[in-house]
This record gives sequence, C-alpha cells and structure tokens, in this order.
Amino acid sequence: MSILIDKSTRLIVQGITGRDGSFHTQKMKEYGTNIVGGVTPGKRGTEIHGIPVFNTVCEAVEATQANTSIIFVPARFAADAIMEAADAGVKLIICISEGVPTLDVVKAYRFVEMKGAMLIGPNCPGLMSPEKSLVGILPGQIFKKGNIGVISRSGTLTYEVVYHLTANGMGQSSAVGMGGDPVVGLYFRELLEMLQNDPETDAIVMIGEIGGNAEEQAAEYIQKHVTKPVVGFIAGRSAPAGKQMGHAGAIISSGSGTAAEKIAALEAAGVRVAKEPSEIPAMLKSVMGR
Repeated sequence: MSILIDKSTRLIVQGITGRDGSFHTQKMKEYGTNIVGGVTPGKRGTEIHGIPVFNTVCEAVEATQANTSIIFVPARFAADAIMEAADAGVKLIICISEGVPTLDVVKAYRFVEMKGAMLIGPNCPGLMSPEKSLVGILPGQIFKKGNIGVISRSGTLTYEVVYHLTANGMGQSSAVGMGGDPVVGLYFRELLEMLQNDPETDAIVMIGEIGGNAEEQAAEYIQKHVTKPVVGFIAGRSAPAGKQMGHAGAIISSGSGTAAEKIAALEAAGVRVAKEPSEIPAMLKSVMGR
C-alpha cells in the first residue's frame, strides 16, 4: 500500500495548458501517473501531451471518473479552483499554486471539508508513491520504493532528505509535501495517522520548520498514537524572532514557534531529531534496529 495515491489514481490537471501545468503534466505522465484529463476554460476539445482538455472540472470528472486533481493556476484563481474541484466530487485536491491569500485558503478549506474531500497545499510540492504515482513537482528520479514514510513542510528539504535516504539504500513508501503557508490542508497529525495505519510503512521521517505549533501538536499525537519509529528534522534553528524564513508560515511570533520548542516537544515524545538532514538515514537505522 501507499497513502493517498497509487496506480488506481485518476488525475486531472487544472491549468494544464499553462507553462507550469503543461511542463509538470509531461513529467508526471513520464513517471507513469494516470492523467485522464485537464481543465482550462475555453480549451475544450483540444489535447496536450495526448491528454484531453475540458472547460470545467465537472465536465472532466463526468467524462473520465477522475478522483484526484492537481492545481496549477495563478494565486488569485486558486481558491475557486479548489472549490470547483471539491464541488465536482474530486476527493483529493493538490494545490501547487503559491501566494494564495490566507483568507482565500480558509474559505476554500472549509468548503473542501464540507464536501468530504481532502486538500494538500497550497504552496506545496505535492506527493509521491514511488513506482506507483507522482502528483506534483517532486523530482521522481531521486525516489526509490521502500518502507519509509516522509512528511514535510518544505519541498526542497523533502528532496534533500529523500536523496540521502535513497543513497543509503532506504526506499520510501510515500512522501507528502504539505506546504509552508500559515493555512494548508492535510497536516502532520492526519498524515501521521495515515502512515501509522499503512502496513507498508515501517518508519516515518517528519520534516518541520519554525512557526506555528503544528510540530508540537504532532509530538503530542505521536506520544499517544504512533508506535512506529519517527525521526525528525526542524529547519530554522538560528532564525531570530520576527524574521520570516522562506515560507509564509515560517516565522517566530511573540516568542513562540521556535525550533528549540519544537525539538524539545518532539524529543519528549521519543522522536530523535537530526541536526542535519544527512544524519537522518543513520538515525533511522538505529531506531529500526538495523
């Protein structure tokens, strides 16, 4: 198994005819992802990379039975694109768009929940189930099928950690980049639960960063519910208060959200926390008894 996506995933691409949508559609298709359609208003009846294009998500779902959508549209249209997908019955929505206003995301996320769907992102790299499906902008060549689950707030740190895992012969069951904005869809707690329940995942790598309290909440969840080994990494150890570091959500506010607080919470829950991403494979081998 893997979480969220696999060979049965039927994907549509919202914004497929744009520069980024077209480029990453080709990459996902080359990896083997089952892309059944694309959506760009006014482009119905055309094709791109051999994939049919529809005017609306509703049309695309009706024609293709798509169950997953990935969004490559400008930030000002992203919330509407998310809600359009949820309204059409898509159950998993991945929003790659960055710079989406936080209040737009709040509105869209509540609508997604009302429709019984799941959202990943916005401002995320997507997700990967090695040798099964790639939905996003992750570099497929660094992944290897295996039994390590990876969940992360940072796209580039996901790539670095996966590279080190693969180089050390440790493949991945699933990898999910949840995004670094202040408000996103699925977060650590939900993804930890999925990986805990996945029989093909034997251990979990959790990559966090400064800002917010998601890592502290994750530590509490791990202590109570996760029996599999977890190794963590927190970016931003040297970040000063009030200084935004990369992501919109990566900012220490009013003395909270520091790396030290997050590391302390994780270690108190029994999670070993690496100082450098390159340390993670050795830590995993140690906690897995290899």
